[in-house]
Amino acid sequence: MSPTNTKSNYTSVEYSAGSSIFSPPTDSSPSTHQQSSQLEAPQQTVGEAVVKVLENLGVRHAFGISGGGIGPLWATLDRSSIEVVHFRHESGAAFAACEAHFASGRPVVVFTTTGPGITNVITGLFAARGDGAKVILLSAATPSGNRGRWACQETSAHTMPISGIFTSGPLFNYATTVESGDEIPEISRRLALGLAQPGGFVAHISIPTPLQMTPLKAQFSQPEFSYSVPTAGEEAIAECVRLFSEESFAIWVGFGARHAAQEILELAEKTGAAVMTSPRGKGIFPENHPQYIGVTGFSGHESVLKYMQEKRPQRILVLGTRLGEPTSFWNPLMVPASGFVHVDIDPEVPGVAYPSVPTFSIHSEVKLFLTNLLKQLPKRLNWSPTSTLPHPESNAIAPHTHGLVRPDALMNAIQQFIVEQSDALVMAEAGNSFAWATNLLRFTQPGRYRISTGVGAMGHAVTGVVGAALARNSKVVAIVGDGAMLMNNEISTAVRFQVPAVWIILNDGRYNMCAQGMSLQGFKGVDTTIPTADFAMYAKAMGADGVRVETELDLELALKKAMSSTVPFVVDVTIDSSRPAPIGGRIRSLIKQGAILESKGE
Repeated sequence: MSPTNTKSNYTSVEYSAGSSIFSPPTDSSPSTHQQSSQLEAPQQTVGEAVVKVLENLGVRHAFGISGGGIGPLWATLDRSSIEVVHFRHESGAAFAACEAHFASGRPVVVFTTTGPGITNVITGLFAARGDGAKVILLSAATPSGNRGRWACQETSAHTMPISGIFTSGPLFNYATTVESGDEIPEISRRLALGLAQPGGFVAHISIPTPLQMTPLKAQFSQPEFSYSVPTAGEEAIAECVRLFSEESFAIWVGFGARHAAQEILELAEKTGAAVMTSPRGKGIFPENHPQYIGVTGFSGHESVLKYMQEKRPQRILVLGTRLGEPTSFWNPLMVPASGFVHVDIDPEVPGVAYPSVPTFSIHSEVKLFLTNLLKQLPKRLNWSPTSTLPHPESNAIAPHTHGLVRPDALMNAIQQFIVEQSDALVMAEAGNSFAWATNLLRFTQPGRYRISTGVGAMGHAVTGVVGAALARNSKVVAIVGDGAMLMNNEISTAVRFQVPAVWIILNDGRYNMCAQGMSLQGFKGVDTTIPTADFAMYAKAMGADGVRVETELDLELALKKAMSSTVPFVVDVTIDSSRPAPIGGRIRSLIKQGAILESKGE
């Protein structure tokens, strides 16, 4: 390895989207900032010091729910340069923070009060950790003298599990409960270091209520530190040049490679390699490119499996994906003849998904790796002409004049009137919404499509759309189901803060992925129905606007109205629930794991 050492200080620098102050997973050139400044406040409180640290780290938004325990810190945030957005539920605030980070590149704060505020936010923070976002949770804690005495919403070891919630571990990269203002310099250092590293960073700073207003004893300076961005050494690059020059290979692109889109395109066109993407990687490589063979895994394309069966490459270059179940289903058909060359910023990722398959593991930031590889790789055109590659099927269908709206017809309209006629970010909710959108929509630019496959929580997109639209200050569209919309949405928040969010609801009166999936697994008669809701009326009742779509002929007008609306907008589409969603791969994976009736297959 040949790490690049960079001296960094994040005290008083302006942050802009796309800047390398907080290096994204594949950003290759962290900036150098060496000017140190003091936090100047003679009677600065602990809460004020924490907020100042956050401002200096580039935070511009804080999402959350107020409460007595967090009151002093909440008031301090409200007086700062950070925009405070009061949500309706803590989990919605966390999902929104996750998406605001990906939309802006900045770290985002979530704040909660004691007790249920903390437990409510956890699912959204698991999603942030799994997706690689940079999110900081600020919470309140019960004062030490009141712990164990049945305090209101007591937050202590007497009432909550401390390990994992208030300590570093699978959920938080860094977590601490502040017991003294003397800890602020170390907390500042740990936050700055974590945010500067490539990849995600989720932190939890819990501050007892009275300590939030306690004066600091002394001023302190933001620390300077050095960090390394890993990149492959010369020997590893030379070995890759040899392998890719001598053997056919394909490229498998994941979300972690999203900042290396140009290098991936250059590599593919220089070598003639076929390119496939994970569901989260859609759009990183243009989906209309002749070398693109499709999405893998959950709601992926049959064209990928056809390619692997008919034109199996010797190797696959894996860039920025864990190859987990949503991406690969651990399908043996996806194994190349000679194994994987797996590049990832996390050295623990390569080799885990397919432990028995030969894997040349490369611990490197993806963009740096590709830049160095392209310098050394000669052009060659000795295999797999691109004209013979299989491609995903087209989704162009004529609208019906009667009957319920087919979900594939809805996706066709979204493609035509939103994807192709705007620059809006499109995100999809867990469930059939995700399946239809991932399988049928086509993107030609990175950063236009967002889904969460790690945790896969319902409620992520219906609330995340608010955070993304607020951070972008432009239209963001969420394709969601009626179940998710009823579970947890933030229309009211969008109305309050005039956020240009659009919800397109697949309203089929049921948890349809559950209904269709259970049927395919042999479990009959399971009740997944939901009483029909009129979400357009629901939106209007909260101050937004909306329209109910009952025929395919109404889709064009409804989508155009949504995109031109100056207020949050809901498109409530009555969906034909009988159309089978493209979830066969997921069901086959569940069956392989034993989720099937014993009598199935008679």
